[in-house]
Amino acid sequence: MLKLIRLYLGPLVLLGLAGCATHPDYATQFRFPIEWGNIAEGQAAFVDLECHQCHTVNGVDLVSYEGASPVMLELGGTIEYAQTYADLVTSIVNPNHVVSDKYLSQLPRDARAGATTIMPFNDQMTVAQLVDLVIFLNSRYVLLEGYSETYYH
Repeated sequence: MLKLIRLYLGPLVLLGLAGCATHPDYATQFRFPIEWGNIAEGQAAFVDLECHQCHTVNGVDLVSYEGASPVMLELGGTIEYAQTYADLVTSIVNPNHVVSDKYLSQLPRDARAGATTIMPFNDQMTVAQLVDLVIFLNSRYVLLEGYSETYYH
């Protein structure tokens, strides 16, 4: 009987432990396939959709936004974990899914609780613009040494 319990319990425990993710990299579990896109068009969409009102992009000179900018966050640069295209799509179409600490730190303390971001262009953005934005932003991120590029897409 003890042998039978070990026979079934051991693999069950190993399977349970395998499901415990200790790192946010889940790219091998789900891939958001983007087979096309244009970096230059993505940069143009970034400006056309006025993303530069609140964002700069690491290593990219964008035209200055003419108007008030409530906050300014840099996108791109070195990251500690692999992002997928799906992560970038989610951040673009639903930025309140995860509100960054960098964003919150720029708000007055009393405005941080329940803070949300404003994305006025979701009803104006085309699918082609979304794909181009993802390709453009993806091109501006660099994984820390030790990560495989295959986990990035």
